[in-house]
Amino acid sequence: MTPIINIYAVTVADFIGIAILLVILVSRGWSLPGRKEESHILLRMLIMSVINCIVDQLVAFYDGKLGAGYQFYHVMLLIGNTYLYLYNTFVGIFLVHMIVKHIDRKTSHRKFIVFWAVCIIQVVLLIVNLFTPIVFKIDMNNEYRRGELFYFFIAAGIILNLYGFGYYLVSKIRNPGLRYFPVIEFLMPILLGIIAQTFMYGISFLPACFAVSLAGIVIAFQNECIYIDKLTGVYNRFELDRELKRLQKRRKETIVAYMLDLNGFKRINDDYSHEEGDQALIAFANILNDVFGSVGTVIRFAGDEFVVLMHKAKESDIEIYKKKTADAVDKYNETSGKPYKLSAAVGGKVFDFRKEDTQDLVVVIDTLMYKDKDDYYKDHKKER
Repeated sequence: MTPIINIYAVTVADFIGIAILLVILVSRGWSLPGRKEESHILLRMLIMSVINCIVDQLVAFYDGKLGAGYQFYHVMLLIGNTYLYLYNTFVGIFLVHMIVKHIDRKTSHRKFIVFWAVCIIQVVLLIVNLFTPIVFKIDMNNEYRRGELFYFFIAAGIILNLYGFGYYLVSKIRNPGLRYFPVIEFLMPILLGIIAQTFMYGISFLPACFAVSLAGIVIAFQNECIYIDKLTGVYNRFELDRELKRLQKRRKETIVAYMLDLNGFKRINDDYSHEEGDQALIAFANILNDVFGSVGTVIRFAGDEFVVLMHKAKESDIEIYKKKTADAVDKYNETSGKPYKLSAAVGGKVFDFRKEDTQDLVVVIDTLMYKDKDDYYKDHKKER
């Protein structure tokens, strides 16, 4: 039996998708304080998604059309369906890439290569499909038909989703601060849409599912931004207070807590301007994200003071990560081209909340940090 596109169902689904996306675009829900790169990725995905809903509507309308415009309809169906496949490929990659980058604050070269290798393979297949129908074809009746490699694209989409789920769950065990980034909630609509559209031909689910997913991402990011420092992009004091209350309530965890403070920060402000001082804070926050991003929570405590909470950590990690921080600062100084050098005083301690009170945490690590700072200034008296 010839499959028939349910044009009314497709129209309703695409209209809902466009409405959701336009609300996010007009309200600038994609604009995230302190998250410029992620904001730009979100904006691109939203624009591509609006186009995706429009193209989905057009190919549904032209499917099966014959008559005087036969050749035009045929070309439009071929190009339109190719775009829909490309959209699913690129936005799927963007989503998983953004999840990994948001969790780790960076993407390793290996992951980057794997992501784009999958993308390139699918693009090559779709280019070949324009001449030899292996992924899908538009038959003599101008009707869309799935090809032999259709299920390769379905499998790739499902694997990407499952990878995103798994990566998030493993990372959340190491870093409970990811609770503001509920990956499962906004990947699930896409996964369900892929499965539904695979088995229910004639009704288009995916464009609306992507719109719902993007709305979920925007809500998660905006919710997270309540606890984000607007200048540096790391967590703010509200997150520290919230985390300490959680630890006090549970009283079952052992963590490593650090207090870090920039040495000579006043001189940077006085000698090079407060704007340059802001740039130093941003650079230092980025360094801390690179060092601790996948294993702990980085918080701007006040001014040039930062707190880091490392979950699932032990005594030996204190010196290991102090050295990693110092090495990362040295590496930054070698390449920054700034007329000043960054350095940081660090105080760190293991806290077992079955025996200790969270109210003591800030006082203890602050005292340890100032001891380290005093030792530093003994050798750098001119920087006071």
